[in-house]
Amino acid sequence: MFLSPTTAAPGVRRATSRFLSGCRASYLLLLLLALLGLSPQARALQGNDNCHDPSSIVKDGNKYWIFTTGQGIYGMYSTDLVKWESGPRPVFAAGAYPSWIKTKVPGFTGDFWAPECVYRNGKFYLYYSVSTFGSSVSTIGLATNVTLDPASPSYQWVDQGEVVSSGSGSACNAIDPAIVTDASGGLWMSYGSFFKGIGLIKLDATTGKRSGTSFTWLAGNVAADGVSRSNSGSEAPYIVRNGSYYYLFINKGACCNGASSTYYIQVGRSTSITGPYRDKNGVDLNRNGGTTLIATQGNYVGPGHVGLYQENGANFFSHHYYDSNQNGRARLSVGNLGWDAAAWPFLTRDWLAAGRYVLRNQSSNLVWDAWGCTGASGQAIAQGTYSAGLACQQWNLTPDGNGEYKIASAVGAALAADVVNNSPANGAKLQLYAYSGIAGQRFKIERTNAGNYVVSSVNGGRVVEVPGCSATAGVQLALYDYLANNCQKWGIAPAPAAREVLAAQTPTLRNVSVFPNPAELGRFVVSLDEAARNTPVTITLTDTQGRTIYSRASVGAAVVPVETGLRAGLFLLSVSSAQGSYTQKVVLQ
Repeated sequence: MFLSPTTAAPGVRRATSRFLSGCRASYLLLLLLALLGLSPQARALQGNDNCHDPSSIVKDGNKYWIFTTGQGIYGMYSTDLVKWESGPRPVFAAGAYPSWIKTKVPGFTGDFWAPECVYRNGKFYLYYSVSTFGSSVSTIGLATNVTLDPASPSYQWVDQGEVVSSGSGSACNAIDPAIVTDASGGLWMSYGSFFKGIGLIKLDATTGKRSGTSFTWLAGNVAADGVSRSNSGSEAPYIVRNGSYYYLFINKGACCNGASSTYYIQVGRSTSITGPYRDKNGVDLNRNGGTTLIATQGNYVGPGHVGLYQENGANFFSHHYYDSNQNGRARLSVGNLGWDAAAWPFLTRDWLAAGRYVLRNQSSNLVWDAWGCTGASGQAIAQGTYSAGLACQQWNLTPDGNGEYKIASAVGAALAADVVNNSPANGAKLQLYAYSGIAGQRFKIERTNAGNYVVSSVNGGRVVEVPGCSATAGVQLALYDYLANNCQKWGIAPAPAAREVLAAQTPTLRNVSVFPNPAELGRFVVSLDEAARNTPVTITLTDTQGRTIYSRASVGAAVVPVETGLRAGLFLLSVSSAQGSYTQKVVLQ
């Protein structure tokens, strides 16, 4: 199939988009910005976050890796899930591609699409796609390695050959692989892009390659007869198992058009790995169903190609998007996946709920302090020695969308954290000032792998740090380039005064119970009486440092299942509603 530069068609990802998704595009973009005298706009993540069709995040040692579309399979890594760097070399060196690929896809030129990487059996399994534009002549291959560290003497990618292929007459296009393990330990691969939809095949648990010939359709556009299939707009499948359900995430719309992309993510669920997957309205994804999880929001245009990584009680949900503030550049986003009372997923880029918090530096152990405690406009924001209940060390965080926050002082009417003169420069200092919503008064808050946070100015993306890593109280906070050191990381916990008030309250929700307690594998249920369950109820868990690490809402349920995925420890459970509140210590083991 021939495509003009402005025409999209089923099964097609334009060559221009594949070029723009690689690292070459970042060099060209930065060069263009320099020539035009432009400064980069707000960054969500730090470092080199250029990315298209990201794999799910996979960890090796102290590094987290993502593989993306690009020549030879492009890789990027992070040590904290915030700052990303380009890998030193692609998986396959230029010209050293597996020879079998050309027999399946004669038009192959070294551009690999939409890889996926998983760890099992003591090694990493990297699945990759190869195709030609405008055609279903495609193949999915597999390479393995015992390490992802290019500096290791054991580092060597071994190609294992073909997993599945498609031809010009095939109904399911063999690209966009995603791997999932079922409740019984069985290994499966979903794949597909446009044409007749999304399919599922069984894999051998040892080799990682196809086992048998079974094939199941998961999503598409089945005709009224229930058998024949029309062309489908579905691609980029990804299956997650959570509780008693399997969740199938897919993409619809048009990718690869930069800021004009219309890509969006939908989801359906099933109690069986093989489906049927139905949306919130009960419509089968095979009949063009799907509940939209996330679409374009602000400068986050055309989100797509999801993955889920879980660690330390957090659900890091990765996907690419096109940044409308950056000429539609394809970038990586890592959001916060949660589950509602009906066990449906929701996605937010906010890591903290609105509330009053204390921000503690991970190097000095000192806290954000409106220095002088007068609440006057222009007062410096410095680090201070912590004093429980001191209002000028407490900050009201208000989400402003897409992970951005207003950070207002608990002292001083309508005063908020402000970068002096709205400057994006290194060394720009923080002060209190009347809030107007300008970029220098809005801050992006990202969660790290360790559960602390990085706070960056929306104006330019530099982060709040303690200058010089000082341990001296009174040092004014300022913006600097992100180096991923502890001077730039903050523990953010609810203000102790709020916790003390909570502890002093006499619970008005009388008939609340938790079972079992201690709880195994982070799972327990909360039973509510009629008064509680007839109004919206919020259930939260906080750790011993006061950090909220789990939250869910419920309406009308007498028994609310809680599946935290947390490691063993002591936590405080809070149940709150219009009828009152209830708190109890919960032990996970």
